[in-house]
Amino acid sequence: MARIRLGMVGGGKDAFIGAVHRIAARLDGDFDLVAGALSSTPERARDSGAALGLDADRSYDSFEAMAEAEAARPDGIEAVSIVTPNHVHAAAAQAFLSRGIHVICDKPLTATMAQADALAQAVGSSDALFILTHNYTGYPMIRQARQMIAEGDLGPLRVVQVEYPQDWLTEAAEAAGDNKQAEWRTDPERSGLGGSIGDIGTHAHNLACFVTGQAVRMLAADLQSFVPGRRVDDNAHVMLRFAEGARGMLWCSQVAPGCENGLRLRVFGAAGGLEWAQEDPNYLWHTPFGQPKRLLTRGGAGASDAAAAVTRIPGGHPEGYLEGFATIYAGAAQAIRAAREGRRDPVLDVLPGLAEGLAGMRFIDACLRSSQADAAWVEL
Repeated sequence: MARIRLGMVGGGKDAFIGAVHRIAARLDGDFDLVAGALSSTPERARDSGAALGLDADRSYDSFEAMAEAEAARPDGIEAVSIVTPNHVHAAAAQAFLSRGIHVICDKPLTATMAQADALAQAVGSSDALFILTHNYTGYPMIRQARQMIAEGDLGPLRVVQVEYPQDWLTEAAEAAGDNKQAEWRTDPERSGLGGSIGDIGTHAHNLACFVTGQAVRMLAADLQSFVPGRRVDDNAHVMLRFAEGARGMLWCSQVAPGCENGLRLRVFGAAGGLEWAQEDPNYLWHTPFGQPKRLLTRGGAGASDAAAAVTRIPGGHPEGYLEGFATIYAGAAQAIRAAREGRRDPVLDVLPGLAEGLAGMRFIDACLRSSQADAAWVEL
C-alpha cells in the first residue's frame, strides 16, 4: 500500500483546477506529489514547484523533459496528472503513456478530434492506464442513482433532463486581461471549438450517460455566442435521443446570471423518477409513480451499496465537490496498485477513461455540426 509517486503537468500558481487535483490526490492518502512541469513558462514552473515544496531537480521546464527524466529514475513517478488547457492534453499524455506512466487527465479529452484520435492510439499502444476526471461521477448519490436505474427501480427510461448553467462569462471577462481562465476557455486554439458545450456541456452529457447507462445516439443542437466578439459558444440547447429509446434535453450556459454551478439531473421512467442537484449533492429525490416523493440521503437509510462504497463520513456531515473529485483519485489509486501486480481492477468499470473521453469529443463535434446546420438532427 505504498503511496503512488505522482507528477503534475500544469496547475501552477493561481490555477484553480490544479489545486483541486492536488487536494483530491492527497485526501485519501494514496499519492505523493514528487515532480511537476507546472507551467509553460519555465520561470513560473520553477516558482510554482518551489511553492509546493518540490525538489528543484524534479521541477521541470517542460512536460517533455519531465517525462524523459522521470522515466529514467528508479524512483520516478508512477502516474501523472494533466491539468493544462485542452490543447496540451494529447501531447502531454502521449509523452508519459509511451514511457509506461499512468495518466490522470482533466476533461474534455482534447481540443480537437484529430488530437483525440492520436491520443486513443497512444492509449491503445501503452500498458499504462488512462483515467479522465469526470469528477461528478464520484458523488455518492450519483452512484446511488446509477445503481437504482440499473436495478430497474425506474422501469424503462423515457425522459432525461440535464442542465449546467453558470454566469461567470456573462460579460466579456476574457477581454479584461486579468482572468486567465476566461482567456483560454474562450480561445478556440486552446479550448477547442466548443465553448460552454466543451467546458460544462461535456460534464452534463457524461453525467446523463453515466447515470442512465445509455449512450446518446442522435442530437439536435442550437449553440449561441451571446457576448459580442466571443469566438466560442456560451450557451447551448440540445435535444437528445438515446440509443435505447429515451429522449432528453441538455442545457448548458455560462451567461445565466444568478447561476453559480447549477448542474442538475432528472431522469424519468415508466415506474418513477429521480432528481439530483450538484449544489445540494447529499440528497437524491426518488418518486415511485403514484407514491409520495422520498428523500434519500448520503449515508442515510436506503443508501445503496454503490453509494456507501464512496461515502467517507456519517450522514448529516456534508460531502461535496472535493470528496467527489477524490473518489476518482481513490479509484485511480486502486487501479494503479492492481496494475503493479499485473491485475485489472473492476474499479475501471466505473471510472471514466478513454471511452468516455471519446464520447465527449463526439458529443462536442455533433453539437457543432448540428448547430451549423440550423439545429438539424445528426448522429454521433
